[in-house]
Amino acid sequence: MPSPDAPELTDALAAIVAELPGGGEVRDGQRSMAEAVEASIESGKHLVVQAGTGTGKTLAYLLPAIRSHGRTVIATATKALQDQVAAKDLPFLDEHVGGFTWAVLKGRSNYVCRQRVQELLDDREGKLDIETDDPGLVAVLQWADETEVGDRAELKVEPRGPVWDSVSVGSDECPGAAKCPKGETCFAEGARRRAAEADVVVVNTYLYGTHLAAGGVILPPHDLVVLDEAHRFEEVISSTAGSELTVGRVNAATYAIGRVIADDKLMTDILAIAARLGGVLDGLVGQRLDPAPAALVKELTQLRPKLDEASAALRKVPDSQPDVVARRNRAMQQLTGLLQDLTAATVVPTGSVAWVEGRPGSARLRIAPIDVAALLSEVLWDETTAVLCSATIPPKLPERLGMPKSTEVLDVGSPFDYEQNALLYCAAHLPDPRNAARADAVHDEIETLIEAAGGRTMALFTSWRAMQEAVEVLRTRVDSEIIAQGELPKPALLEQFAAEHETSIFATLSFWEGVDIPGESLSCVIIDKLPFARPDDPLLEARREQVGRNAFSLIDLPRAITTLAQGAGRLIRTSSDRGVVAVLDPRLATASYRWDLVNGLPPMRRTKDQAEVVEQLRTLRSG
Repeated sequence: MPSPDAPELTDALAAIVAELPGGGEVRDGQRSMAEAVEASIESGKHLVVQAGTGTGKTLAYLLPAIRSHGRTVIATATKALQDQVAAKDLPFLDEHVGGFTWAVLKGRSNYVCRQRVQELLDDREGKLDIETDDPGLVAVLQWADETEVGDRAELKVEPRGPVWDSVSVGSDECPGAAKCPKGETCFAEGARRRAAEADVVVVNTYLYGTHLAAGGVILPPHDLVVLDEAHRFEEVISSTAGSELTVGRVNAATYAIGRVIADDKLMTDILAIAARLGGVLDGLVGQRLDPAPAALVKELTQLRPKLDEASAALRKVPDSQPDVVARRNRAMQQLTGLLQDLTAATVVPTGSVAWVEGRPGSARLRIAPIDVAALLSEVLWDETTAVLCSATIPPKLPERLGMPKSTEVLDVGSPFDYEQNALLYCAAHLPDPRNAARADAVHDEIETLIEAAGGRTMALFTSWRAMQEAVEVLRTRVDSEIIAQGELPKPALLEQFAAEHETSIFATLSFWEGVDIPGESLSCVIIDKLPFARPDDPLLEARREQVGRNAFSLIDLPRAITTLAQGAGRLIRTSSDRGVVAVLDPRLATASYRWDLVNGLPPMRRTKDQAEVVEQLRTLRSG
C-alpha cells in the first residue's frame, strides 16, 4: 500500500511524466492503466491490459508497483525491453521518486563461472599464449579477472559460442553454491542475493517460466509479477514447462563425465549410442511422435543403463580434491537432468506432446504440455498477483492461461491518431497464397511500393524462403538499397536501416515485434501473407485436437490476429509518424474471418486502391 502521506496516484503520475526529457503530459490510457494496476495490487485480483503503442505502459505499472512497498518482479519477453526497464525507466524513477531498490537477474549461463575459469587456467598451468590463443578467450579471461558483476552483457565484443561455453555453466550443470569451491564468490549467486534484497527484480519471461516450472524456487518471494509482452507468455510456459533432448547434450554430459572418471569403454559406448540416436532424430525432423517410433525407443532404452552406470561411477569419486569434486558435481548435475528428460522422452507424460524439430545434424526432441492452464493455476494464479500487459493481447488469452473469472480485462487503446496518420492497404487483386503464380505478382507489388516510398520500407515475410526469393529478385529491380535479415546482426541491421532513409529492410517473424524505428526512415510496412501458423506444427496440432471443431477460431485465428497486429505495429511509433501498412494477401478483404483480423488492428483508414497508396507514399516521400 502507498504511504499515508504519499500523493494520489494520478498526481504522482503527472509529476513523474512532467520530468521526462522534454516534459510531457499524462495520457488517458496511461492514467487508466496505472489506476487499474494500483487497484489490482490492493485487491489481489489479476489484471490483463492491452495498452497500445505510445501509452507509456512501463511507467503505468512501475509507479504503482514501487508505491505499494511490496516486492515486484518485472518479466519481459525481449532483451530490448529488459534493458529499457533496467537501464532507463528504473533509474529515472529512482532519481525522481526514490524509496526503492532494484536488481536485474538473468539465467545462470549469462554470468561467467569463476570455477570454470579456474579449471581452464589449471588445465593450461595458469598460462595463456596471446599469440596463439583465441583472442576472444584472452579478452574474456582478462575481463573475468576484473569484473565485479560477471554479466556477459558487460563485454565489449560478443564472444564466440564455444568460448563463452568454456567459462560459463547453465542451470543444468551447476550443482549450486554449497557444492562449488567458488560458491561464496559466484557471480550468479551474487546476482541472486541482490535480487533477494531488491524491491523490484527485472528478469526475462523465460527465467520466470523456469522459476514456475521449478516450483517457485529460483526467484525470491514476491507480491506482484508484471508480465510485459504477455502475448508471448503461453508460448514461453509451454517451452519452460517441457523438456528437450539433443545429441549435443548427451555428448556434453559424456565429456564432462570423462573428465572425472577414467572409463574409456563406457564413454565410447555412450558416444556410439548418441551417434545412432542422432541419426534416428535426423530422420524424424518435423514429425510428431505419437507414439514414439521403435527405432527411437530402442536407442533411448540402450542409453539409460549406460548413463546409470556413469552416475554410479561418479558417486564413487572421493572428496579429497576440491577441483575434482567440483567437476564431479557439475557432471552429476548434468547427468541428473539428462536422465529426467530421457525418462520423459521414453514415456511422454499424459497431457504433453512430443516432436522433433530443427535440421538434420542439430535435431531436437521436444516435449511440451498441450495446455498450460492447470500448471499456471497451481503455481501462479493462486499464489501471486499478476498484471499481464502488451500492445496486443490475443483474443481469449485469460481463458487459455486458466486465469480466474475475477480477472480484470482492460483495453486502454493508444494515444496515436491512426485514422489520420496510417493507411491500411489490402492488395486484394493479388492471387490467393495457394496460387503458383503468386510470387511474381507479389514481387511486382513490393517493387511498386518501394519505388513509391523511395525505400523507407520494412517488408515482413512469413517464411525465410519467401524473403530470400524477394531479396534476390528485387535487388535487381529497385534503385534503392535492400538489406536483409541474416546479413548482419539484428542490431546492426536496424541501425543501418534507421540511419539510411532510402534503404529497405526485408525480414521474417523475429522482426515482427520488438522493432522500434520512429521517424522518416520507415513509411511503409509490407506484410507478404497473413501469418497463420503451419498446419503441421506438432504442438498446435495437439491443441487443435484438444478443442475439436472450434480449433480455427480458438487456436489459429487468435494467433494470426496477434502476429498481424504486432507486424503492423512497426509503422506508427510516435505521434508524428505517418505511413502505410500493406497486406499482400487478398484474404484480408475476402475471407469470412476478415473482420476479426481488421478489428484486431489499430483503427487505420482502409483501401484496396493501389493508386491511392502510391500517391500517399509519394506525398510522404516528398513531404
